[in-house]
Amino acid sequence: MIVLNKVNRGEKLMTKTIHVVAAAILKEGKYFCAQRPKGKSLADFWEFPGGKLEQGESPKVALVREIKEEFDADIEILDYVNEASYDYDFGTVVMMTFEARLLSETLTLLEHQDSKWLEPHQLRTLNWAPVDRPAVNLLSKK
Repeated sequence: MIVLNKVNRGEKLMTKTIHVVAAAILKEGKYFCAQRPKGKSLADFWEFPGGKLEQGESPKVALVREIKEEFDADIEILDYVNEASYDYDFGTVVMMTFEARLLSETLTLLEHQDSKWLEPHQLRTLNWAPVDRPAVNLLSKK
């Protein structure tokens, strides 16, 4: 899918669309929040972890794979939360968020710089990546 965005002179510019999935992982009534590492795009923003879909991969399969790769952990997908998009300078990110249950004992930070487990009403205390904010708004009301 190609998204057309207007640039400052009224011209049209082709930008890439990046399809990603994210997991709002639940454990004992709290959600797992991960902070993006310094030196990467969107450094220091908080996110629900996940990643890009690979060619021909379903969103749920991609999400289970990404959590295994980034945290050496297993999850079970519970429910669909939402789909949101955001136009970043590097392209448009379209993200599907799912609630998931942690099956492993722990999550190991292999790519992120920090993490927190927060109750739903605490989620808005973090500086979230823009594409994550609609899911945060929905989940913080639980």
